Amino acid sequence: MTSRLRELIQQLGEAIHESVIESEQIAGVVQDIRSQGFDVLLMLEATIGLNEVGSKDSEEGEESTDMQSEGGPFTKNDVNFLRSLRISVEGEETGRDVHGDEGSAQA
Repeated sequence: MTSRLRELIQQLGEAIHESVIESEQIAGVVQDIRSQGFDVLLMLEATIGLNEVGSKDSEEGEESTDMQSEGGPFTKNDVNFLRSLRISVEGEETGRDVHGDEGSAQA
């Protein structure tokens, strides 16, 4: 990973942080919780995935199109995200979640 790419990812993280701390909606809900007598600790985790654009993506794009044309509403990136949450998708080739376990929640 190049230093420029690291810098851009850091800027993205900072932008996400700023949007959360400046959100009036979040501040309002936190204030409501505090008014009920509770202190709030908010911890968020962001996962940033990068896919290099190139010939490999064009092959993956065909797979995504195939999955959508079979009636599935998910792209390959959607399926990968759901797998990271340990959610399997009906019609997947493997039928297993990201850890190889069977029987996760169905999407």
